[in-house]
Amino acid sequence: MKKNQVLDQRHRPLRDLRISVTDRCNFRCTYCMPKEIFGDDYQFLPKDHLLTFEEIVRLTKIFVELGVKKIKLTGGEPLLRKDVYKLIAMLSKIEGIHDIGLTTNGVYLKKYGSKLYEAGLRRLNISLDAIDDDTFRRLNGRDVSAKTVLANIDYAVSIGFSVKVNMVVQKGVNDHQILPMTEYFKNKGIPLRFIEFMDVGNTNGWNMKDVLIKKDIVKMISSVYSIEPIDENYFGEVAKRYRHQDTGSEIGFITSVSEPFCSSCTRARISSDGKLYTCLYAHEGFDLRDFIRSGKSPEEIKMAIERVWQNRKDQYSVERTENKGMLNKNKIEMSYIGG
Repeated sequence: MKKNQVLDQRHRPLRDLRISVTDRCNFRCTYCMPKEIFGDDYQFLPKDHLLTFEEIVRLTKIFVELGVKKIKLTGGEPLLRKDVYKLIAMLSKIEGIHDIGLTTNGVYLKKYGSKLYEAGLRRLNISLDAIDDDTFRRLNGRDVSAKTVLANIDYAVSIGFSVKVNMVVQKGVNDHQILPMTEYFKNKGIPLRFIEFMDVGNTNGWNMKDVLIKKDIVKMISSVYSIEPIDENYFGEVAKRYRHQDTGSEIGFITSVSEPFCSSCTRARISSDGKLYTCLYAHEGFDLRDFIRSGKSPEEIKMAIERVWQNRKDQYSVERTENKGMLNKNKIEMSYIGG
């Protein structure tokens, strides 16, 4: 299969594709789906608005021809999509994909983990914003215990998954959990990544005063543990990586606010309603669902995706940092586009 080298306006290649398979979630985390807005009567997307598994596979094959090597399935909570393991089995057969990952809050891993593994999935990113039960129950908005997620993390590791744990840090909300989380996952040997609270979407009440930046988190951790920076694994890697000097356990920092990484962003995103977005903070996308259902040929779809990427010049995080008045820009909600 011949691949094209497709570059955007800032000379960034297309290498990663993140696919949101559902806008539904069983949590109501305040930074993503606050329950005051996403209440029990909230109207999620009808089934026919979602891309079918066959449509996702068709599009993925085209993205691979344009240079994509890594796929990540997101949501909402992707394990709420019925039989998502069947999609993974289909994606695993596509020549040219080197890696398939899935983001999850971990609640359903014991239920579906073995099927996911048998389908070919090997890598999980599990969201956990606190290890203290009271804090975690308050954050997830559904009274789910941290112990449930921790047990499911252990289960996932036991059946062979490579696991990373992601913690979104909010000042005055869960920053007191940084050291307990560090200690726990250091001893487990599971990589832990701290994510600066980001202004994704328009409903999470983001304010810069609520952001605890990487520099301050590193300072907090270094007061107790000896950590050192390590090199990135590949161009476009999101996390700034460190390791504990005594155990080698890894921690990372996703610094979209304090140290933007727009210059090396190689990610395209397909939202749960089938639109192509070129930035996590984008406000409009290209309707791939309509394109694929209107009978366009693979070559026509490929040319359209190529044009979208070649016209891409997004660098929202840089512009936010430079105070260019972008903070009030209308943006797609995280539950549609994934993290």
